[in-house]
Amino acid sequence: MRHEMRAEYEEGSSGRVAGAPVKSWHMVREMGTAAMCGRELAPDAQTLPAEEWGGAGAPCCRACDAVYLRECDAVYLHEVP
Repeated sequence: MRHEMRAEYEEGSSGRVAGAPVKSWHMVREMGTAAMCGRELAPDAQTLPAEEWGGAGAPCCRACDAVYLRECDAVYLHEVP
């Protein structure tokens, strides 16, 4: 399964505004707007590749982190070397 990061903005900000301050980053399944923590995010919010998780400058959602890591671990456990 592919994932991407999606921004949650500070109150009153929008992804439509260039340089809008990011409150936190959430993990979504690719092209989705529902974060893994259950929060619904704006469809026009900035996205980043999943490989940027933890290094995007703004804090990452801890609940998304837990679900994302569990999901990734489950995928890796089922891969054949």
